[in-house]
Amino acid sequence: MDLLVPVLLGVLAIAASSAVGRKLGVASPLLLLAVGIGVGYLPFVGTVTVNPEWILVGVLPPLLYSAAVNLPAIEFRRDLRPIAGLAVALVVISSLVLGVFFWAVVPGLGLPLGIALGAILSPTDAVATTIAKRLGIAPRVVTLLEGESLLNDATALVLLRTAIAAIASSFSLAETVGQFVWSVVIAIVIGAIVGWLSLRLRVWVRNSAANTAVSFTVPFIAYLPTEHLGGSGLVAAVVAGLVTSQLAPSRLTPEQRMSDTLNWRTIELVLEGAVFLLMGLELREIVRANLQSEEGLWHGTWLALVALAIVLAVRAGYVAFVVWSQGRRARRLDRDRLEAFSDRLDAVESGDTAPVELPDRPPSAVTPRRMPHRTLPTDPVQRERFLGIARTRVTRALADVDYYQGAPLDWRQGAVIVWGGMRGVVTLAAAQTLPRDDERALLVFVAFLVAAVSLTLQGFTLPVLVRRLGLADGEAEPVGGGRDQLQDELRTAAASALVSGELLDSDGHPFDADLTTRLGARLAERSANDDSEFTRTALELRLAVIGAMRARLEELTHDGTFATAVLRHARAELDADEIGVQLRMDAPG
Repeated sequence: MDLLVPVLLGVLAIAASSAVGRKLGVASPLLLLAVGIGVGYLPFVGTVTVNPEWILVGVLPPLLYSAAVNLPAIEFRRDLRPIAGLAVALVVISSLVLGVFFWAVVPGLGLPLGIALGAILSPTDAVATTIAKRLGIAPRVVTLLEGESLLNDATALVLLRTAIAAIASSFSLAETVGQFVWSVVIAIVIGAIVGWLSLRLRVWVRNSAANTAVSFTVPFIAYLPTEHLGGSGLVAAVVAGLVTSQLAPSRLTPEQRMSDTLNWRTIELVLEGAVFLLMGLELREIVRANLQSEEGLWHGTWLALVALAIVLAVRAGYVAFVVWSQGRRARRLDRDRLEAFSDRLDAVESGDTAPVELPDRPPSAVTPRRMPHRTLPTDPVQRERFLGIARTRVTRALADVDYYQGAPLDWRQGAVIVWGGMRGVVTLAAAQTLPRDDERALLVFVAFLVAAVSLTLQGFTLPVLVRRLGLADGEAEPVGGGRDQLQDELRTAAASALVSGELLDSDGHPFDADLTTRLGARLAERSANDDSEFTRTALELRLAVIGAMRARLEELTHDGTFATAVLRHARAELDADEIGVQLRMDAPG
């Protein structure tokens, strides 16, 4: 009962901060951090300490899983290489540089413990990136920041475990690399299996509320066995989320997807807010522990500020390399070659019987210029299969080239990537897993101060930086947007299904020709949502048309022509339309 009142007040504070932050144009996590610090110093508020396991096991898996479900999959695939570099190479470099710094300036601190603290300070925080997502910056920048923050925890935690183990024994490079590879591989395997099996179960559980309840268990089911086997449970939760993101649109019902979205938004709001609120509340105890030490607060303060400067400097150098390499890659892509390949496919598909040589496998946006060729298969089945695969891949490759060349990274986006990489709850929670010795209070204080200063300094100034760089307006529309073009594609698919007579009612019979003609005319006029004059049969026809449009949408999802955000918006519109029609059919009377 004593805990219930603070929990209720905390939830109300989270809701209020969300509303106030939106009106003031300030990210609600920053407001909650300030509220937590203020409340923590009230005389009647006792000491607040949080078990780090609650954060690492109870909070981060669902937050990372939810972020992975909402990650734009197409854009994530395209930028997997720079994301992997930011999540692995940058964390390793930052950890080593910071480790040497702490080893050199803190008397009695060994290099392994210095690297451990460096690993704690190196990863950016998935919760903190929500601040950057609300600024309307280029979707590619948001994808890089979010993808990095989802994956770099594995690198940091493996380095942390290895460094702590090295304190008691000896360090082995081969063992460290092997542990990291195992940590990631076992996480990918278990996460993928859990994500796939959970969707099979959720398809069987038809009730939307029960279905969402099952989804709440998925990140923990992925996390726990992975950690038990020595893998990264957080990566497993992310992989389970990515699998869910890919398969849920074609397997779950509109009601289930809508229930998922609304309930997970609530979970995200409460957990994110609680994390920042608790960070603020813990400050008093951390400060008290350092005041009792011989060095006092100033020693930890200057260590934290210099460490943050080092982190940002290393990040700036690495991001500059990423921007340069991505720009060089975009300039080297050969769109003419892909278009020539597409023209050859058009000739074959149009009935040209002349001998045609095609690459041994369809090209991608990054395949070498020289490829072995072979004659097009003569067997009709193999020929059709090859042409289908080739058409999908060349369409996707052309869309990839348009993405890389249409949304190039320059120094302005690089500056946002540098400044948008904030430290947060992962840093604070991981710091509290350090061995309990004489230096622990100092190291935890340094970690907290780095996270707090990073959140406040970078969080409050990031909107100003975005405006000064001229990125606040006109950048939010993703490359490959084409919302009107996508709607035209879906209407064309619906009209084609109507004309072909392939749509059947609930009894398996074709619909009345006059009815299909009238609905086809409405589709042509872009006003197919008004079914007021239609009968139940017409509503069934409308559901069948939505099914045809949904099938076409799933086809377009795999060729990369349209941005993930546009595809998701179109899917949400179809879901809402289907739910509305179904409600009218189920209405009494």
